[in-house]
Amino acid sequence: MIGAGMVGLATAVELAHHGHSVRVLDPSPASGATHHAGGMLAPAAEVVYQQDPLFPLMQYSGQWYPKLMEIVAEHTDLPTGYRTEGTLVVAADRADSQHLTELMDYQNAHGMDVAKLSVRQARKLEPALSPAVAGAVEIPGDHQIFPRQTALALLDALRNMGVEIIREQATKLEDGAVLTAQGRYPAKQTVLCNGLGARDIAGVLPETGTNPANPKEAFQLRPVYGEVLQLQCPEHLQPLCDRVIRGFVEDRPIYIIPRSDGRITIGATSREDHRSGPPASSVYDLLRDAIRLVPGIEECEFLEATTGARPGTPNDLPYLGRVSANLVISTGYFRHGILLSALAARVSRELIEGATPDQLSVDISACAPLRDAR
Repeated sequence: MIGAGMVGLATAVELAHHGHSVRVLDPSPASGATHHAGGMLAPAAEVVYQQDPLFPLMQYSGQWYPKLMEIVAEHTDLPTGYRTEGTLVVAADRADSQHLTELMDYQNAHGMDVAKLSVRQARKLEPALSPAVAGAVEIPGDHQIFPRQTALALLDALRNMGVEIIREQATKLEDGAVLTAQGRYPAKQTVLCNGLGARDIAGVLPETGTNPANPKEAFQLRPVYGEVLQLQCPEHLQPLCDRVIRGFVEDRPIYIIPRSDGRITIGATSREDHRSGPPASSVYDLLRDAIRLVPGIEECEFLEATTGARPGTPNDLPYLGRVSANLVISTGYFRHGILLSALAARVSRELIEGATPDQLSVDISACAPLRDAR
């Protein structure tokens, strides 16, 4: 395994659990997009118009997540950070409520479990909601993990399963081995799942044939930045909420995620301006919109603001599949890396075990890893 973000760690657990001998290479496990992720498992709430090929992938992965968490829990005593209270999506004003209704109709048309609530019903479920919200829907099947906590559990589970975690930077694939500056690691099969770093590994693609030899030409990955805020809820207000609260505020998306230790995670920004740190404007926007939906956030202690870079592809579908007899690509998960990690793990394991495309648990034809090769 090259890469120890959520996708790489989940895939390593899946493989080790099924009896494979696994080695993971990453100079700093779980320090990239995973560290900054919100952790929402939201196959319904994350729906985006005109991305129909993505929906079944999200739904299957959501269904497989409980099993993945069960496997992790079998091999570690650390908390997995997995919570199943569900999600509320709320609207700040009348126009946002119309947007919410149209989105709910779209979700229901695609077979998703989404139920409209009155504001009174929503506030009965989550009393911290502002009485001024204009609409709400409940999505009981959209759950969450706390990625930082989950990553620690995954790493501990892997150690307990005998998986070697090597804190080195892979630089090249050569003659059935992964090379780093420090050594050479033979592998019968390699899974490349290091996010944006997939562009920087030499030897990934053959020098002959129609495929380009340069991964940068084949994998059209781009960094999509997003801010995430961490707040601490005072003890007298805990829990401020139990469910993930997502919302629209003057058509701007926002999410508010409660954690079991009293922290609150806030996010939803998405930008491609290549500023690697959190702009003051993004922090202000997130706090303003979150407080409008849940006023009690004003009482919380501000802990940190960080920025993560998610690996996006031209059509926002991941690159997932086999590119040679001993190499599987698994990257480009954009905003859905946490949710799709269960799918990535299962499909990668099936490919490693020799499954043909028609034998996989889900159709990944839309995720062909060389579809953007030029």
